[in-house]
Amino acid sequence: MRSVVQRVDRADIRIGDRYISSIERGVLVFLGIEQGDRESDADYLSNKIINLRIFEDEAGKMNLSVLDIQGEMLVVSQFTLLGDCRKGRRPSFTGAENPDCARKLYDHFLSLVKKKVKHVAQGYFQTMMLIELVNNGPVTMLLDSRRNF
Repeated sequence: MRSVVQRVDRADIRIGDRYISSIERGVLVFLGIEQGDRESDADYLSNKIINLRIFEDEAGKMNLSVLDIQGEMLVVSQFTLLGDCRKGRRPSFTGAENPDCARKLYDHFLSLVKKKVKHVAQGYFQTMMLIELVNNGPVTMLLDSRRNF
């Protein structure tokens, strides 16, 4: 399971001209689910993300988590994180999990973070969305439940 985590001042999702979800200060999480991922991958990443110390304390050090600042979280399923661009010019997505299994793991991830984060918003699974964000920093982290970056 792969994720791109961005520290944001705000983020929102639109489908067409309709706003469907938004957050204020917190993290925007793009979540890619890979073939072979299990609930343990979602357990690991959800815990890692909500405890990741990427917010500044009074001294200006990145020492606080989204939980510490009582921040919000926007989670977006994004299979393109599993795109393999090593051969040719078009990404291959054969490593991405099939939609039925991916949906279950996405929902499991959401259920875990909703237990701890005060406000969790989400995108629509398998839907083309427009995402607007104000990245604070910028601070962007790559996390993978199978690899250490």
